[in-house]
Amino acid sequence: MKQPDRFPKIPLGIFPTPIHKLENISRKLHTNVYVKRDDLTGLGLGGNKVRKLEYLLADALQKGARVVFTTGGAQSNHAMLTAAAAGKLGMKPILILKKRGVTERVGNLLLEHLMGTEVLFMDTDDYADIYREMDRRGGSLGVPYYKIPCGGSNALGVLGYVDCAREIRDQGFHADHLICAVGSGGTMAGLALGAKLFLPGTEVHGMMVDTDPFEQITPALMREAAALLEADVTIRPEDFDLLGMCGPGYAVPSREGNEAISQMAKEEGIFLDPVYTGKAFAGLLKMAEEGAFRETDHVLFLHSGGAGGIFTV
Repeated sequence: MKQPDRFPKIPLGIFPTPIHKLENISRKLHTNVYVKRDDLTGLGLGGNKVRKLEYLLADALQKGARVVFTTGGAQSNHAMLTAAAAGKLGMKPILILKKRGVTERVGNLLLEHLMGTEVLFMDTDDYADIYREMDRRGGSLGVPYYKIPCGGSNALGVLGYVDCAREIRDQGFHADHLICAVGSGGTMAGLALGAKLFLPGTEVHGMMVDTDPFEQITPALMREAAALLEADVTIRPEDFDLLGMCGPGYAVPSREGNEAISQMAKEEGIFLDPVYTGKAFAGLLKMAEEGAFRETDHVLFLHSGGAGGIFTV
């Protein structure tokens, strides 16, 4: 099997990110809850996309790209971090975002304005429309361009979180349960595949903050990444667990998510966001209330960032 670091990779983040215990939350839930601080990855305001972009933008540079396109919702963390990383590496980022959610110059759109990023909106619910527009615009530029899918969630991007699972192992931490937000599927797929390869005995739980068919998307991404790694593994439904935490809709704050944000802020001094991590942590709290964790368990929550979204509500 190839190791993830056998693939071209551009250093963009500060790794390894720390793991520490949430002492007050642990006492309240009668189990051992830890957080993996991928909100502290260093680039921009931090977040999980940095690990993916190390692989994706290395591929872009290797292919001679001068322009990088990507997409997402109006307040996409991934889009903002792609703009930051591409600019740092001397490439021009162009963001074509869905005209959905908060489109005023606040949150991530303010950060993109500060970076001088070209941002366009399309009034569509279908990313296929956006990818076609990328090709139309890219074809007229006269320079090589590179397309990164929503969330950086393709086989190459997934390697970032396979690598994260290996990092957790190398930090000497054993998690009985590993919990993350699921917005496009790549982070979840990487952790689930990485757990199979590097974290035996760890159950991976994804908290879905969108309504896409992640029960199909996740194993498909896992298989594609496993093929890249030439890993001799069989992907099974029991490799991961999914819990619906979307609430009233993608990028629409939920009552449970807001309560989880408030609890984490008050008790641990850590800030979650209303789109991803707040809803994901609400899922962890729900699991605890339903008796999913033993007192002796070690529950690891991946804080995947999203700070910009706090300033849109």
